[in-house]
Amino acid sequence: MKNIVLIGFMGSGKSTVGKLLARQLNFQLVDTDELIEKKTGKQIKKIFEDEGEEAFRLLESEVVSEVVDAENQVIACGGGVILNSKNVQALKKNGLLVYLKAFASILFERSRGTNDRPLLNVVNPKEKVHELLKARESLYEKIADIVVDTSNINVNEVVEKIREKLNER
Repeated sequence: MKNIVLIGFMGSGKSTVGKLLARQLNFQLVDTDELIEKKTGKQIKKIFEDEGEEAFRLLESEVVSEVVDAENQVIACGGGVILNSKNVQALKKNGLLVYLKAFASILFERSRGTNDRPLLNVVNPKEKVHELLKARESLYEKIADIVVDTSNINVNEVVEKIREKLNER
């Protein structure tokens, strides 16, 4: 079976949903951020600090190209993976893109209180969430094969909705 690729903004639940969905489908879980950290021996935050976002995005594209050809995977992607059209093409070639959507206020609440989200290490992180989501939301919507709103449901309900939508296909 094709891969199931989880896309969406930080805090949408990609990693958490990915773990449960992979377990239920008996798929392998691939988390692109974890692979980048393993490959570099650095946390994402440190890559951003030392090398910048552009270097991180190059690493992200490398990891995407390394994982897309296998099958039966749930691939949890970083929120910005969709900014590179080559990543999107590669992921779509052998996968169904599932956009985990949520309101900006909820994404902010889920993301705050940690310092491991480099794009939110700014004076006004709430404003930054709104700004980034506004810039990305239409792209997520455009490229997604399936959209699930995670705003007001728990992880089990999200996985159930994804499975229902997969069965409808």
